[in-house]
Amino acid sequence: MIEGMVLGLAIGALLALAAFWLRSRSGVALARTEAERILETARASADATRKEAELQGKEEALRRREQLEREAEEAKRESRETERRLEKRADILDEKQARVHKKELELDGLKQALAQRDLDLLRREEDIQRRADEQREVLHRVAGLAPEEARSLLLKRLEEELAHELGGLVLKHEQHLRETSQRKAREVLATAIQRYAAGHTAETTTSTVDIPSDEMKGRIIGREGRNIRAFEKATGVDVIVDDTPGVVIVSGFDNIRRNIAKIALEKLIVDGRIHPGRIEEIVAETREEMDRHVRDVGLAAAQEAGVAGLHEKLIEYLGKLKFRSSYSQNVLQHSIEVAYLTGMMAEEIGLEGPLGRRCGLLHDLGKAADHEMEGGHPAVGAELLRKFGESKAVVHAALGHHDDLRADTPYTVLVAAADAISASRPGARRETLEKYVRRMEELEALIHGFPGVEQAYAIQAGREVRIMVDSHRLGDEQAAKLCREIALAIQHELTFPGEVKVTVLRETRAVEFAR
Repeated sequence: MIEGMVLGLAIGALLALAAFWLRSRSGVALARTEAERILETARASADATRKEAELQGKEEALRRREQLEREAEEAKRESRETERRLEKRADILDEKQARVHKKELELDGLKQALAQRDLDLLRREEDIQRRADEQREVLHRVAGLAPEEARSLLLKRLEEELAHELGGLVLKHEQHLRETSQRKAREVLATAIQRYAAGHTAETTTSTVDIPSDEMKGRIIGREGRNIRAFEKATGVDVIVDDTPGVVIVSGFDNIRRNIAKIALEKLIVDGRIHPGRIEEIVAETREEMDRHVRDVGLAAAQEAGVAGLHEKLIEYLGKLKFRSSYSQNVLQHSIEVAYLTGMMAEEIGLEGPLGRRCGLLHDLGKAADHEMEGGHPAVGAELLRKFGESKAVVHAALGHHDDLRADTPYTVLVAAADAISASRPGARRETLEKYVRRMEELEALIHGFPGVEQAYAIQAGREVRIMVDSHRLGDEQAAKLCREIALAIQHELTFPGEVKVTVLRETRAVEFAR
């Protein structure tokens, strides 16, 4: 029985070992199959990844190629534009060289003409002397006069002849000099105007400040308006908060204050802390920044105009001119333009170009302080220039550039001419529509008050008027007289920039019908 049990256990153990071995062989086969499947899947995924990478590489190469082609095309376009500008500049230089050559030829011709005229005068004097000697000999032989008597008679006769000839020569030379000086003056002005042309800017009395949301308007106003009152008191401007979405308007006639207020309000909006204490702090900080900016602007203007050695206070006043305007023309840009024009005209006529630029740059300096001192801007500017050590020529140019007094230096005349050129060139100054319409109406109303005027039209922005007159009431001489009277009336009764051209038109028409 025990042997049977042992034998059974042995057989069971053998069967268990056999079953375990069979199970192990089956698991290995399944694992090998799974591994082969995973490898196949990995190979397929790797192929797909490789193909996708190749496709992306080709697309990237194509995009890079298109970008390079665009950059090459842009470089070609810029190169063509540069060549075009260089060709244009070369043409301008050729034209200037041709004009200079023409002027040199004219000067050579004038020198030759003067030399020939001097030679003719010398020959004429020699001929007169020879004739005088001959007449002296004849008088001695025929009249038997004493030498003193003959000399007295001859000198009297020569004096009469020479007085007549010299009078004619003087008139001829005066006319020639007058024509030459007028032509030279026109050439100097034309050359100066052509060599310099500046852009023109216009200032307004309001500035807009963008706000992120309408909720910010309430914070700017503050409880019971305390924030906006504190801001207006600190800056001296008016802040307009209306229904316009996204903006707040800063209004003021002082451009410096308005710019300080605009910058300070933008800082407060960014900072977010809006209350009276913070407002005063930001405004004071912005005012210091504006003072530094004004000095930088004045220094840059002096450097641009080529004027050195200015007093620090004059540079500060000069920077303030950026925030002043005259008939909407920026005064600082106007001053720089007058400086260039005055310097070029001074060099053309043989004067000092740097001194001319200095006179032109500082001629309107009084406009930066005319609200601080009594008097018009010429007197205020002259007083400031005298106070800070400028020369007599600079002071007199500022005092007399509006022809208020007799010009003692040529630089005053040049500054006045450059000031008129800068103010009257097209686009330099503009007016509001209301002022423009009122000026046109005043101009036409003044003209209609003269007898014989049928129609009057103001054209060229009021710089020219054309007048139709009744040909039956006025003749040609009366029309010319009327034109002169209207020009004088406009000059004395109206205020206008530049000049106004008056043209009177008169015609007689005869109409008949053949039936």
